[in-house]
Amino acid sequence: MSVLKRNSVSIHGAGDRTLVFAHGFGCDQNMFRLLAPQYSARYKTVTFDHVGSGRSDLSAYDRKKYGSLDGYASDLLEVIDAVADSPVVLVGHSVSAMIGLLAGIRSPEKFAGHIMLGPSPCYINDDTYVGGFDRADIDSLLETLEANYLGWAGSMAPAIMGAPEQPQLADELTASFCRTDPEIAKQFARVTFTADNRADLDKLTAPVLIVQSTDDFVAPLVVGQYLKAHLPHAMLRVVDNTGHCPHLSVPGASAQAMDEFLASIDY
Repeated sequence: MSVLKRNSVSIHGAGDRTLVFAHGFGCDQNMFRLLAPQYSARYKTVTFDHVGSGRSDLSAYDRKKYGSLDGYASDLLEVIDAVADSPVVLVGHSVSAMIGLLAGIRSPEKFAGHIMLGPSPCYINDDTYVGGFDRADIDSLLETLEANYLGWAGSMAPAIMGAPEQPQLADELTASFCRTDPEIAKQFARVTFTADNRADLDKLTAPVLIVQSTDDFVAPLVVGQYLKAHLPHAMLRVVDNTGHCPHLSVPGASAQAMDEFLASIDY
């Protein structure tokens, strides 16, 4: 099976440099439809679906492989090999920021930079670290998801999206969650919300842009500040936004931060 088919890879633009857009949990590549096209006149832009999401080939899903973020990182590296012959900039939303982190540590030569939208290295509070959730909160979230995935999706998607002035976006995210195979979604959620990549942060050598929303209950601002302090080469930009998907709710502000970063790394 080709990587392009497995991950339903879409390529636009014809620039010499490549931006790869990687979606978060419960989403698919369509979530970048307001952001990625802004770059197709200057760059080759690549979107794709993680296996188990969107239009990916569900027959490629393997519970053992995707039992950790490492399996997704391996796929990402294969996608990059298939679409680019020079280092790329990865635009990773939410959990894909950490998937990109792992891929960037494994194969640093493939990345010119990382743009992390609403990233979090660990969602669970721990001693002096604030991730936004107590362990009991995450356990309860996963138990509810396990018992009634569609009900969980209907109640959680609007809270995750935020952007109360754009209710159609919450409807869109709810529909995206509901299109995902429940069994795959349950495992991906557990992998996402129990991952802890704090010890990996100082291993990433490429420059990083952290784009954090002013009000995001999934990845609060303090998490962005933590990442800024622990990634070796990072800049933090805060966008005025309520919710976890600034690439959808404030694509203009997200692009402005991205443009500043891309100029700073001469990419």
